[in-house]
Amino acid sequence: MTDDQGYDLSQFKATYFEECAELLATAEETIARLQDGQGNDEDLNAVFRCVHSIKGGAGAFAFDDLVHFAHVFETALDHLRSGRAELTPHVADLMVRGNDILGDFVRASQAESSLPADHGADILAQLSALTGAKPPVAPAAAQAAPSTPAPKAPSFTTYRIRFLPGPDMLRTGNDPLMMFRELAGLGELEVVADITALPALTEMDALRSYLSWTCTLTTDKDRSAVDEVFEFVSGETAQVEIEELDSLPGDEEGEGWGLFAPPPSANAAKDEEGDGWGLFGDAPGNNAVATPAIPAAAPPKAATAAPTPTATQGGAVHTASIRVDLDKIDRLVNMVGELVITQAMLGQQASGFTVESHPELIQGLQELSHHTRELQESVMAIRAQPVKALFSKAPRLVRDLSSKLNKQARLVMSGENTEVDKTVIEQLSDPLTHLIRNALDHGIETPEERVAVGKPAEGTIHLAAEHRSGRIFIEIEDDGRGINRERVLAKAMEKGLVEPGQQLTDEQVDMLIFAPGFSTASEVSDVSGRGVGMDVVRKNIQDVGGRVVVQSTPGAGSRFILSLPLTLAVMDGMLIQVGGQRYVLPLTNIVESLRPTPQQARSLVDVGNVLTIRGEYINLMALHAIFGIPGAITDPTKGLVVIVETEGGERVGLLVDELLGQQQVVIKSLDSNFRPIHGISAATILGDGRVALILDVSALRQMGALATAAQ
Repeated sequence: MTDDQGYDLSQFKATYFEECAELLATAEETIARLQDGQGNDEDLNAVFRCVHSIKGGAGAFAFDDLVHFAHVFETALDHLRSGRAELTPHVADLMVRGNDILGDFVRASQAESSLPADHGADILAQLSALTGAKPPVAPAAAQAAPSTPAPKAPSFTTYRIRFLPGPDMLRTGNDPLMMFRELAGLGELEVVADITALPALTEMDALRSYLSWTCTLTTDKDRSAVDEVFEFVSGETAQVEIEELDSLPGDEEGEGWGLFAPPPSANAAKDEEGDGWGLFGDAPGNNAVATPAIPAAAPPKAATAAPTPTATQGGAVHTASIRVDLDKIDRLVNMVGELVITQAMLGQQASGFTVESHPELIQGLQELSHHTRELQESVMAIRAQPVKALFSKAPRLVRDLSSKLNKQARLVMSGENTEVDKTVIEQLSDPLTHLIRNALDHGIETPEERVAVGKPAEGTIHLAAEHRSGRIFIEIEDDGRGINRERVLAKAMEKGLVEPGQQLTDEQVDMLIFAPGFSTASEVSDVSGRGVGMDVVRKNIQDVGGRVVVQSTPGAGSRFILSLPLTLAVMDGMLIQVGGQRYVLPLTNIVESLRPTPQQARSLVDVGNVLTIRGEYINLMALHAIFGIPGAITDPTKGLVVIVETEGGERVGLLVDELLGQQQVVIKSLDSNFRPIHGISAATILGDGRVALILDVSALRQMGALATAAQ
């Protein structure tokens, strides 16, 4: 995709839309504070800057519909921050909807599609009403509008505009090309560029402003329309002078233009023709070379050809960070994983050497191990992102759903800066949405019900995140009615999920809500009732190697705890031996390991092999029987039993031959490299080059139950 000058704009557009996504999210989060009454003047300014930045980039790419809506939105925000309009709750809600419509136009521009002509027209009208103006006509609508009687011929005024950007203006995201396009939309425009300060190509800084311009504009608009074009670049960012040619006295002394240079000396040449714009050098003396004038027919090229890529880059590059495609990061993570495996192989090969015989080799391997570990942690940190981006959507979800359900609820968040792998965050969006909807629909009572049982009319939902034991824990807690276990159990029996007379613990009953198609809602609505929400929660969490735990107290509320790995690339595991095979058990699933006595290991009718530990019966499964491994230890009293915990909190004992030790392993997907295997979540390569399979504890529990039933 190229512009009229032949520049490839695809890269710049991709960067622009990435920035738009961030700006829209920032605006939504900031508007939420204004809605809650916690905002201040700086928050209004922040929203204004977000909309202005989106509008500026849209103007550079000629996204007219987006520019049109953003301009009206921006004007309304300007009235709010200047005090000309009042920020009422209704206006705050209007800002939320305006941000939504702005996002619609951004996404349409990204997809190179068009929205209906009346899309967002009601919001546009209300935003215009804030400024006391009539609703503006959209560009497309203006062209299609029926002809009306010609108004009285307007009077035209000619302005001379001198525009001198500051050296760092491009870094702020302001684009001179966009300003010239806005000026051209006001009337007949001629632009002459001054290239005096342009250095040699080898000395040029792509993010520094070197050009300045003289514009001649003939328009029927008043002075305020011209001022508005340069409203956000005056002061330290740039210097602008706008004068009517009819009343222009002449800038005989060149006063006011020494912003980045010392004032001209007494014998300096007069600047009667606009010459001598030494913006970043000394003022011209008598021997100064006159600025080459550019013919009137050439301004478009002079104004657009050079600044376009520079200005666009200037808006995207930040001094403290750079943008990198996620695919590149993934490849880097994979290469570091291979490096870890290679380092482990070298360590395995040198295990027979001693410090006395090969001191330099052993020291080098130790340093390699240390540096590899640091490199691995650093690369993983690149993929880490705070969950704040995920949490920022929750306040609006609670607000909108509370209004729809006629309930009162407030959201309390903590740990928003907790970092987790980007891939994990992407899998959390749907589960978090469903859990919050579940808390509001099924957990939080109506104000009347809460007051009747002695609770505040307003319910509370607490959303928290923290690192603990090498994993991330996200909790969604409410102070509502809790889980009605009798109703859940009855519904489960009705659907055939539980056999009549089957005894279940409270924890097992609570986990029934995650069954596919399960719902206790009496009727289907647009909020709940189809039984897909909680099923999505469990599936998405399991897909990233996590688990869900439910804690509920009837009448007091419920807590959903999501336990997730910090990354999907590496994990800490326990290497175990079963016959001639080696497997990896995720360390986070392991509770304890022991060698049972004959009194602890026994077989029960209709139950199978069990282990008695501290008065609790735990199902005992032999891995050699599940996977058909010959030569393994079959007597639990001669082998080892590893107690592991499933995502539902249920404990299972796994019979193994030996524990070989704890180590960090690089996760290799079986789905992409081979095929899915029941009971196996992934694979890894050990230091000796052999492949070891990583066990899926939850799937093993199901396989063991089926084997027992078959017996």
